[in-house]
Amino acid sequence: MDGIKGLLRIKVRRGVNLAIRDTFSSDPYVVITRASVKTQVIKKNCNPEWNDVLTLSVTNPNIPIKLAVYDHDTFTKHDRMGDATIDIRPYIECMQMGLGELPIGTAAKKLQPNENNCLADESKIVWTGNGKMVQDMILKLQHVERGKLQIQLEWLDLPGNKG
Repeated sequence: MDGIKGLLRIKVRRGVNLAIRDTFSSDPYVVITRASVKTQVIKKNCNPEWNDVLTLSVTNPNIPIKLAVYDHDTFTKHDRMGDATIDIRPYIECMQMGLGELPIGTAAKKLQPNENNCLADESKIVWTGNGKMVQDMILKLQHVERGKLQIQLEWLDLPGNKG
């Protein structure tokens, strides 16, 4: 665990209007490429609801998190259905601000979609109390004709490590 700053819990909630890669639908799943962790496969659904929680160790918060969506195929190579990159630095900066006096539910920061991120809509970093914040995001998939992912980030400190 040497060099690990903490753990990032990514709740992959759902996909919206994902690309069709089979005859009428797709069998999508999401992979966090750097950690090689993935969601379950949802059969024949371009609007899947995963609600899977993927956890990865973070050694350098300056390195973006990369997600990729694939269509699961049994006999051929899995088809790529798009990807997205998450910059966790704004989230980490909010965690380091020491916002313990904020009322629960307060948005510590709001991020807008721009050419430097994959956000499809405004994203808020929200104080949930007990030293925790979450960030809900809707990501526009890149390198594909359509599709979005809804995810949520939550930082988990390692015992004896404050960041």
